[in-house]
Amino acid sequence: MSAFNFNGVTMNSDSQRGERSNNGLRFVFVVGGVLSGLGKGVVTASIAGLIQAYGYEVTAIKIDPYVNIDAGTMRPTEHGEVFVTEDGGEIDQDLGTYERFLDVNLPKKNNITTGQVYLAVIQRERALEYGGKDVQIIPDVMNEVKRRILEASQGYDVAVVEVGGTTGDIENLVFLHAIRSLSLEYPSVTVMVTYAPFLKNVGELKTKPTQHAVAKLRETGIFPDFVVVRSELGLDEPRIEKIARSCFIPRENIIDDPDLDSIYRLPLLFERQNFVSKILQKLELEKKKDDMGPWRDFVEKIDRAKKPVRIAIVGKYVAYGNAEHKDVYISVIEAVKHAAYNLELKPEIKQVSSLDIEKKGAESLLKDFDGVIVPGGFGESGVEGKIGAIRYCRENNIPFLGLCFGMQLAVVEFARNVCGLEGAHTTEVDPNTPHPVVDIIPEQKELIAKRMYGATMRLGAWPAVLKKDTLVHKLYGRKEVSERHRHRYEVNPKYVGLLEKHGLVFSGTSPDGVLMEFLELPDHKFFVATQAHPEFKSRPLRPHPLFFGFVKASAGMRLF
Repeated sequence: MSAFNFNGVTMNSDSQRGERSNNGLRFVFVVGGVLSGLGKGVVTASIAGLIQAYGYEVTAIKIDPYVNIDAGTMRPTEHGEVFVTEDGGEIDQDLGTYERFLDVNLPKKNNITTGQVYLAVIQRERALEYGGKDVQIIPDVMNEVKRRILEASQGYDVAVVEVGGTTGDIENLVFLHAIRSLSLEYPSVTVMVTYAPFLKNVGELKTKPTQHAVAKLRETGIFPDFVVVRSELGLDEPRIEKIARSCFIPRENIIDDPDLDSIYRLPLLFERQNFVSKILQKLELEKKKDDMGPWRDFVEKIDRAKKPVRIAIVGKYVAYGNAEHKDVYISVIEAVKHAAYNLELKPEIKQVSSLDIEKKGAESLLKDFDGVIVPGGFGESGVEGKIGAIRYCRENNIPFLGLCFGMQLAVVEFARNVCGLEGAHTTEVDPNTPHPVVDIIPEQKELIAKRMYGATMRLGAWPAVLKKDTLVHKLYGRKEVSERHRHRYEVNPKYVGLLEKHGLVFSGTSPDGVLMEFLELPDHKFFVATQAHPEFKSRPLRPHPLFFGFVKASAGMRLF
């Protein structure tokens, strides 16, 4: 049996054998069955959060079976939000869920894709690093998966690894074999998340899909230790006994996961079922402490939230076919919730199509809202609707928060309707605009000309210096901040003087003063925009200052 060394850990190339490692690392593997979109990311985050609260150093890793290198070139309507890490990774949205539950910043290496794995193996083969032998799915591709999991896990007590997709998908097989191999080498627990549909015509939950999913997982040699069953109504005792008996899993290891009105209740639901305590027991770990107090306090605030605050998110990615798309602006939605719940307000959030605003006008669609957010986006579709929404907020003293593209379009709106620059626009939408108040980053023009779109943006965390005594400065409470970015275009420095002359305040810039990072209108109830994506750094127990101020203003509360 051949082996290779990675960071002091001997890894076996034979997928059927292995010896337990003694370096202290343990794994919890989360896999899915029946269908996608069950909420495996929330289950993974809840498990990781509870293990952390019980006294252990934890990280969370997401495996995505798609062949893309990352999520950067995917359509939001198909894939959902592209989450951005501190180090510039364009990542599956589940990493955002992990960060929110763990209150940590995860690196891009914690997202593993099929594309990354095969690219690395092919590059290694081209460099003759396999010594001329034939390169195979098992062991070579599988070992690259293991290498990446171990690399992201170094320095932690426990790594919680979510395998995206569902068991039975052909693209998942190599990842399932990899986690099976790791489970032979490290203390590990496997959790399967399945779905029990409720059939109204017979009035009961059906367990057969779960039985088939577990059987399919066993075909790969993996026997789940726990089955988390998602359902609309929750499991009753006959269904629990049926799953336990049919899947050969102890009854106490069938975990109920019904639909909840807030995902932030799930860790407490798991706690009531002693789920993670059982996981620790299987991993031969003891519960060192219980730091769930602040989380319980946050959920109690959700319970006390009665006064509504109505927030509109104006974007073009609000529907996919006949369905409302709830994942494209998920971090924005969660950031609003964090702020609202900590203020004991009940957030009523609605996504409003900017295309509909173009047809019906901003007032008819936005008049019933307390505040408006225009989030990030790309392309010309729906742009005039967003600009119309921004103008409506500016002229009617409606609290407004612009994010990334939302800031750029706030500049366009102000240039047109206050500065009198007819035809002002961003060159992303109108390359021939007479007034390019927003233009592309110069160093990216050559890459775009070559159609090299992946990872060509200003990505990750970038610093900004805030102007003293501005609203943004007061909200943050400090002079220097760091926020995550994902864009190619910037406010054109040539127009900054004119915009400021007419009353627009650029309240934050890059340290060298060249890039405009924040803007505001001093005489407005709340009119703030940022070139960044502050939603990525909001946390349930630490709502982001910009969202906190925006929600307070929207609710008619004093900011200071």
